[in-house]
Amino acid sequence: MPLYKEWNDKINVISRKDIDHLYERHVLHSLGIAKIVEFKTGTQILDIGTGGGFPGLPLAILFPGAHFHLIDSIGKKIKVVEEVASALQLKNITANHIRAEQLKGEYDFIVSRAVTRLKPFLNWTKGKIKSSGHNAFSNGILYLKGGDIEDELNEINRQTFVYDLSIFFDEPFFETKKVVHIPI
Repeated sequence: MPLYKEWNDKINVISRKDIDHLYERHVLHSLGIAKIVEFKTGTQILDIGTGGGFPGLPLAILFPGAHFHLIDSIGKKIKVVEEVASALQLKNITANHIRAEQLKGEYDFIVSRAVTRLKPFLNWTKGKIKSSGHNAFSNGILYLKGGDIEDELNEINRQTFVYDLSIFFDEPFFETKKVVHIPI
């Protein structure tokens, strides 16, 4: 919390009304993915549109044997991610100022927190997910979304698994929050 408050005063990476709810709305929300899958050692995860480092930073703390590549198209946000990761001495994170469409490479999973509708997001991720993996969960996308997502799921016409985070968390914030798993 102190790191984010300090950086948020310099560079607005989290909305000012949300900074007091950092733990619930950002950290705990990010860790909702860990309620669905446990990343094994050696797993490579790409966090697209990480902003201030969510969901990548909390997941990197929880899964030190996995590697997280956090990207965002806004350079000042990546600067904050790098500084927070350095202050926390996280060795399993790399961060880059780059758009997802420009990135080369393949990962076991792609994670994100509702940076856009699912259909354009899937276009950004084409060719970036390894076809086979070593986790109990199938390689693919783990997307944090809120609200009514039925229309978006119909738009993509793909197999999806939706997990309600309200099953795991009692806070009212999680009443409509979900993790959408789109296996590859």
